[in-house]
Amino acid sequence: MVPGDQAEESIVAMADGGHGGGKEGARVMDGGEESERGHGDGGFTVKDMLWHGGSVWDAWFSCASNQVAQVLLTLPYSFSQLGMASGLVLQVFYGLMGSWTAYLISVLYVEYRARKEREGVSFKNHVIQWFEVLDGLLGPYWKAAGLAFNCTFLLFGSVIQLIACASNIYYINDRLDKRTWTYIFGACCATTVFIPSFHNYRIWSFLGLGMTTYTAWYLTIAAAVHGQVPGAKHSGPNSLMLYFTGATNILYTFGGHAVTVEIMHAMWKPRKFKYIYLVATLYVFTLTLPSASTMYWAFGDALLTHSNAFSLLPKSGWRDAAVILMLIHQFITFGFACTPLYFVWEKAIGMHHTGSVLRRALARLPLVLPIWFLAIIFPFFGPINSAVGALLVSFTVYVIPAVAHMLTYRSAHARSNAAEKPPAFLPSWSGMFVVNAFVVAWVLVVGFGLGGWASVSNFVKQIDTFGLFAKCYQCPPRAHLPSH
Repeated sequence: MVPGDQAEESIVAMADGGHGGGKEGARVMDGGEESERGHGDGGFTVKDMLWHGGSVWDAWFSCASNQVAQVLLTLPYSFSQLGMASGLVLQVFYGLMGSWTAYLISVLYVEYRARKEREGVSFKNHVIQWFEVLDGLLGPYWKAAGLAFNCTFLLFGSVIQLIACASNIYYINDRLDKRTWTYIFGACCATTVFIPSFHNYRIWSFLGLGMTTYTAWYLTIAAAVHGQVPGAKHSGPNSLMLYFTGATNILYTFGGHAVTVEIMHAMWKPRKFKYIYLVATLYVFTLTLPSASTMYWAFGDALLTHSNAFSLLPKSGWRDAAVILMLIHQFITFGFACTPLYFVWEKAIGMHHTGSVLRRALARLPLVLPIWFLAIIFPFFGPINSAVGALLVSFTVYVIPAVAHMLTYRSAHARSNAAEKPPAFLPSWSGMFVVNAFVVAWVLVVGFGLGGWASVSNFVKQIDTFGLFAKCYQCPPRAHLPSH
């Protein structure tokens, strides 16, 4: 199919400037005949292939790549806290729950955009974000809540990627401590300010998922080949605090859809997003379930004091390759987490509609500094995931979307005029309400309540043990050479 002139203009604007289109966007929303590749008479170029993403596949790669990065290395640690059975069950449970709330977010995005476009609002040169969806559907208080939780979660999500970079590179080169590596990778990750939008992550999403896939299967095969360590014990769960800390890390694992709206907006046909996150989650299961379970089988309780799975595997070329690939992927995931923050900041200072990539990059740069600083203060790789999961992910990607969906469609008029009807597998508004109510109750009690108590207690324990600004968190003691 060859796109028309208007569609071509929209797609070029979105890809080059990182923004969506107005009337063109409405036609894309309605499933028009726009092409999902190419630029009219110009043909399909190498630049399009590497840089201009907006297809269903681009969205799938973005979701799958963003969903599991450094957390892959902490899931064996969570299994040691939970035990094998709970670890497997909770991964599937939270994976499906996360897919459900990602679906709700996609429905609310479509509803918001459909309403605004009926009012004649243009989204050309503007990226719709989650807090704007909440504002348009439910009002300013919901906008404030969405903005606060989403931005704080993405801020700490970026911090976690930076901590993970330092933690991983240490297993290749331990001549520098982890804090020094954090300084170095903070500077490297700052270069993400030059990537305009999620359109421009096409090749990076593809490569990132390949890197994670290699690492996951390296962990699985290396642990199986290594075999069980002598006297391996599998005593988990042996305390409520550790159990709910591990559970909230898994809740965090499948709560990566804080960037769902931005990924949807980068699509040429956003309505096709509905089940993409579920399909991405099913693929992620093939990475997380084998690697975490095999690592726990091989090393057992030793993982309780080794939150990074790399630390227990013998040094080899295969491990070094996995470390390097994860470092690159963490750089990509840092960009995924930061990009929505960049958009919020650009809108706040009036730079969002600026065409110059350089000016936007310079405007974004100050956001990297607090991320850098927080990664140096709290270098607790593993425990910080659980704390963020309980206190931020619980609300950002589980509670708020479920409650927002219930309130948006609480009236018969809203339900009858809904842009998206209930899905075929649950064709009842009452059924959706029941599922949403269950999600809210479960996450508030188990995720935020018990998980918050456990993860914060464990986090405070790390501070008491290692202190703030820890120079080398969980580093093995160095051997001292005898003096001559």
